[in-house]
Amino acid sequence: MGRRLPVYMLIDTSGSMRGEPIESVKVGLEAMLSSLRQEPYALDTVNISIITFDREVKVLAPLTPLEDFQLPEIVVPESGPTFTGAALELLCKQVDAEVRLSTPERKGDWMPLLFLLTDGKPSDIQAYNNVIPEIKKRHFASIVACAAGMHAKTEPLKQLTDQVFALDTLDSASFKRFFQWVSASIEIGNKSIGATDELELPPPPEEVNVIV
Repeated sequence: MGRRLPVYMLIDTSGSMRGEPIESVKVGLEAMLSSLRQEPYALDTVNISIITFDREVKVLAPLTPLEDFQLPEIVVPESGPTFTGAALELLCKQVDAEVRLSTPERKGDWMPLLFLLTDGKPSDIQAYNNVIPEIKKRHFASIVACAAGMHAKTEPLKQLTDQVFALDTLDSASFKRFFQWVSASIEIGNKSIGATDELELPPPPEEVNVIV
């Protein structure tokens, strides 16, 4: 079995994502998958996992090879909190269980990538703050956080990563462009990342604002 590039996607499904926003996310994810499947190297190595979080945290798709990946149904509850901290705690468990480390006999997987899409601030802020050091221990090649919507909070995300972006609108065009950029980022990670390399992301589209 060859080296895999694990890609973890954490998607906020709290109440304000109901309706057009979550449908737009689905369109964007489909576009991303379609784009990646046209890249032979990505098809050989990319493995994708989707974790959703609202008042519940769920592994909608464990780490799955791109060629076998089927986009799961994403459901948004009527209302409720945004348990981002709990989602990151679950992510740590999934990474520990799924990502293969190098041994003397074999090379392990590429360093994983993490894309976090959220429209609000964590409801479980203490758990969120506590889990950030644990996330750093997992040696992600890149952590990209996207705050979606006019009222999204970017300050908590900047504690997690210095790669924080914002989408002002939650329409399908914006999400499609965002996920096209995600797929380009994955392809770069796939081809160039080494054991200690820092991943240089391509410039984001106009709809995506860089938060500094």
